[in-house]
Amino acid sequence: MALVLNQEQDMLRESALQFMKERAPVAQLRSLRDTRNDDGFSRETWASFAEMGFTGVLVPEEFGGLGLGMVEAGAIMEAIGRNLTAVPFFSTAVLGASLLARHGNTAQKERCLPALAGGGMMVALAVDESVKHRPEKVALRAEQDGDGYVLRGEKVFVVDGHVADQLIVSARTGDGVTLFLVDGTAQGVRRERSIMVDAHNAARIVFDGVRVGSDAVIGEAGQGAALLDGVLDIGRTALAAELLGIAEEAFERTAGYLKERRQFGQIIGEFQALQHRASTLYTDIEITRALVLGTQQALDAGAPNEAALVSAAKARAGTTATLAVQEGVQMHGGIGMTDEFEIGFFMKRARVVEELLGDARFHADRWASLSAY
Repeated sequence: MALVLNQEQDMLRESALQFMKERAPVAQLRSLRDTRNDDGFSRETWASFAEMGFTGVLVPEEFGGLGLGMVEAGAIMEAIGRNLTAVPFFSTAVLGASLLARHGNTAQKERCLPALAGGGMMVALAVDESVKHRPEKVALRAEQDGDGYVLRGEKVFVVDGHVADQLIVSARTGDGVTLFLVDGTAQGVRRERSIMVDAHNAARIVFDGVRVGSDAVIGEAGQGAALLDGVLDIGRTALAAELLGIAEEAFERTAGYLKERRQFGQIIGEFQALQHRASTLYTDIEITRALVLGTQQALDAGAPNEAALVSAAKARAGTTATLAVQEGVQMHGGIGMTDEFEIGFFMKRARVVEELLGDARFHADRWASLSAY
């Protein structure tokens, strides 16, 4: 398959880029941070996301969505990365929508998916319990109680968990790991917002004797680990696209600065050492772009090696974005270190996204284990 977008996909990408640039640029993130906005994102912008159809990109058409795939979702995530847009798209429209569309029962789909597509419901995936991404380590327990369950334990770094209407929670049951759909305001749920270094949002959530019915189980009891693995790969691919967008924007801003800044009587972009560094970064970004798009296409096609590709893409995108923002700050010189200049925002966001759902080391190890068979 050619590693290029078709006409419809390219139009969606351009539409998303234009929308983010006009309605949700880096300046909006700065304002949200400086005003200590309670939500950490603009609900007006989120409503506009829904009007554009972005919130329903992975929701099947029968439930009011667009019924598209990872290539299209990746195009939106790339635009989000280029503008550092703070919206619950990743948590709700990527992780939440894909998991419920794939594995939710009929009642869960009918109740949640139309609301997700319309922007009226936000969802957060509560998986991690330690500072590093280890989805297989689940200590939160769900004990059977009559025809339902009681959840006890806590989750950390739950992206947008402080505003989520519904929480998808992984819990240890007697027969393995089970996924539950839990109301965000249920009795026994305590949420503590965590404002991350990049001014985006996560939450620490405590489940203190939270009671749910058997109808809250997503998929089958004890089979949640396998279901979760596939959805996490969707999320990792989306994050790789966001990292690509961060790298692209950091490079373009830096290249523009190299063409304008004068030192020692000449434009600094004429110095050969800086040209070499810029060309190396450009090449790295193009290789990453091909890998990320190829991984998105593999997921949409259900390729047999998709899991290994996902880890390769997430690891590569993380290292590329890290290089891009580091070079950006260094080549901007002293102003690159100031809060008034936006390049530092990209460095902070790249660091957080690189950690989400597994950093480069996590995925290098996973890729090696998957590729060994």
